[in-house]
Amino acid sequence: MLEIKRDEFKNVMDLMRAHNRQGALHRDGLRAGIRVGSSVENGGLVEYFFGTDGKKCLRHESFVQFLRSLHDEMVRLEFAHYDYKLRGTISAKDFALSMVASADMKHLNKLLDRVDELNGSNLSNIRITLEEFKNFAELRKRLQPFSIALFSYGKASGLLTKKDFQRAASQVCGVSLTDNVVEIIFHVFDANRDGSLSSDEFIRVLHKRERDIAQPTEAGLLDFLLCCWNCGNNCSIARILA
Repeated sequence: MLEIKRDEFKNVMDLMRAHNRQGALHRDGLRAGIRVGSSVENGGLVEYFFGTDGKKCLRHESFVQFLRSLHDEMVRLEFAHYDYKLRGTISAKDFALSMVASADMKHLNKLLDRVDELNGSNLSNIRITLEEFKNFAELRKRLQPFSIALFSYGKASGLLTKKDFQRAASQVCGVSLTDNVVEIIFHVFDANRDGSLSSDEFIRVLHKRERDIAQPTEAGLLDFLLCCWNCGNNCSIARILA
């Protein structure tokens, strides 16, 4: 069983913050204009992982499940932001806005123009469910293999059709996308309206979104902890940190 102790976890956090400019500023629980009485490591999250007495060990499976649950809750909250009328669905335009929200500023205006065009199209009455929204969020998490699949499909046929897009998502990433979701994606990212996805633009926008959301410290922490767990049979974390 792969486990990590509270003090080892805190040592990893200190190490990660020391190598991260923003984290280094906050390693004592301090932000500009805000002062707290104790270190962040003594807060609720560490207590959740290790118990009130700090004697519990954090298991690999529990930490991975925590991250998955955190991601699911972030997706649910984002959906709720657009579903402010509590209808259980969001409009095609709101779904499109969620896709382009993190686009680079130099490309944002043209993407927003395409989103606005949804109002006068036959897609304007489409409603996207939470399940459809979650499936697309899952696809974003698997962007690297998906982007390779899109490139392969496009190179093989010269075009990247809606069916190709759905097939790549299903076969490579195990994600099922409905026709409605794919129609909206192609409306926004089929730049010249030839029925083929502008895959470079699509991948660029989604990659920036995931990069903005997944802070480097979080990704680095998970990688480092996984390394510690994987090395656990051969060496202690104290030796890794030495």
